[in-house]
Amino acid sequence: MTTMMNRIFPVFFAVLLIAGYGLGQNSRSSAELTALLNEFLEGAGRNDAAVHDRFWADDLIYTRSAGSRVTKEELMKGVRSAPAPGPNDPVMVYTAEEVQIQTYGSTAVVAFRLVGTTTRNDGSKQVSNHLNTGTFVRRNGRWRAVAWQATAVPKPVNDEVKSPAAATPAKPASSPEPTGRTYIKGPQGGCYYISASGRKTYVKKELCD
Repeated sequence: MTTMMNRIFPVFFAVLLIAGYGLGQNSRSSAELTALLNEFLEGAGRNDAAVHDRFWADDLIYTRSAGSRVTKEELMKGVRSAPAPGPNDPVMVYTAEEVQIQTYGSTAVVAFRLVGTTTRNDGSKQVSNHLNTGTFVRRNGRWRAVAWQATAVPKPVNDEVKSPAAATPAKPASSPEPTGRTYIKGPQGGCYYISASGRKTYVKKELCD
């Protein structure tokens, strides 16, 4: 009996040590990914190209809520070509709520609700919600997003506009997706962005939804 116990205890303690190590690794990875996500959202609000470049992997596949896919090269081109914000431009702030992180060694899935709050010059605010899911891979000691999916959360029925007069916003509203290009809805319902040359470039109306 003593001999059997002497054999069982080392195996039992080895299992505990391995399990504890795995939990520690998962905890550290979750903390790193949480910090990375918060850094990215803070930088995306001010269209920081360096923050975008650190966050996205070179082989990124990004699926936008409007139903189009872009590469990192295309995304970064939009970020870098966007004009600097003016003093009277709306201010965008992104936050993450309902964050879920699942780690699988050097791979992780991060899902959360992206809340975009646009504050206009007159003090009025507009809030949009997207469900985002990102797949991350740890390479050379750094986490980077290799795949991203954004899905717009429909507004509650009670919040829908009930009259044509109320359908036209008093001020432009911008898309909450942190992809570098700010889409603006005009008073007639058109959707456009300001190019690097300062001209309006019209796109699909869905991009402003």
